[in-house]
Amino acid sequence: MTRARDEDNRGLVHGELPKQAEGRLPGPHCHWPSGDGIARETSVSSGRGLASIETVEELEERLSAPTDFVIEAMSRVEGDIMVLGVGGKMGPTLARMARRASDLAGRARRIIGVSRFSSARVRESLESHGIETIACDLLDSHSIASLPKTENVIFMPAMKFGSTGREIDMWATNCCLPTVACQVFRDSRIVVFSTGNVYGLSPISLSGSVETAALNPVGEYAMTCLGRERVFQYHSQVLKIPVAILRLNYSCELRYGVFADLAEKVWQGQVIDLTMGYFNAIWQGDANAMALASLEKTASPPFVMNIAGPEQLSVRQVSSAFGKLLGKVVRFSGEEASDAILSNGELGYRLFGPPRHRAEELIQAVAAWIQRDGVLLGKPTRFESRDGKF
Repeated sequence: MTRARDEDNRGLVHGELPKQAEGRLPGPHCHWPSGDGIARETSVSSGRGLASIETVEELEERLSAPTDFVIEAMSRVEGDIMVLGVGGKMGPTLARMARRASDLAGRARRIIGVSRFSSARVRESLESHGIETIACDLLDSHSIASLPKTENVIFMPAMKFGSTGREIDMWATNCCLPTVACQVFRDSRIVVFSTGNVYGLSPISLSGSVETAALNPVGEYAMTCLGRERVFQYHSQVLKIPVAILRLNYSCELRYGVFADLAEKVWQGQVIDLTMGYFNAIWQGDANAMALASLEKTASPPFVMNIAGPEQLSVRQVSSAFGKLLGKVVRFSGEEASDAILSNGELGYRLFGPPRHRAEELIQAVAAWIQRDGVLLGKPTRFESRDGKF
């Protein structure tokens, strides 16, 4: 067993990132799109940095703030939008962004959120922001068939966490449900959320898997995610359904994501395993924006795009940054492997521009949230898993 070791950050000035983080805070490889590299401005924003966020209400307002390119896309996309699986971590703010962008674009359309709605608060919040809601068990084929048919569908249902021991449920959710959805919404444009886990482990030297890379899923979860993609690809080909498949890793906000995972471990003095030594992370608001704009990119055969943060981030460096910001000693075990789950998001940046928020700002904001005792979702990403078990 590898012994845990301490990295004492007490000699660093509180509130300042380590030297390696100045300018960028990645591992050895960073990738940004060619061109001017200037992020597009948010059309709806308070103009304050993320570290100033103090409440859940303000956080969700920022996560749902549409970019210019989303407003432009919503002005061109015809028809209503249904978000299947809206009750998850991303769904509520994505639906709110669709509502806000459509209103700003002058488009009168229905935004409909569908979920079991185990949380009444989520449903009430969506409705208070102008989103229609429908409670539905999506694994019940009769229930899903009764849903209104909309021109646009965002497909978000997935099962990942707690799937070990519940593999049958995972296969049903990730592979059987897409078959029914394709039959029901055969006349719709469909944007499908997938994951970078379908690529498997990528050598650090490659700066992340591109969309044309070979797929090598590790573990049953990743296999079912590839299965979901294949089901949509098949029906897109046979039924001529325009589809976009979005491989996401990892979406983050102040309550959830790899940054929150690492910050919480540093805050609580837990040992951080370095074996999965690198990761990508993207602000959830940017992921929402790219997903909605992808309605214009749907095609048959499907359009495929990674949604991933622009930096290849080092677990060691990010954790050390949190240690200094939080005034904690960081404890590590193990050594960085030569590969990790990494995706290259260049295609998305060329189409929509780079993300609005860089890693340094996200780290500062998550640290400030932790120090304020901000609520966390309590759903670790388990990004460190190398055997595909979640």
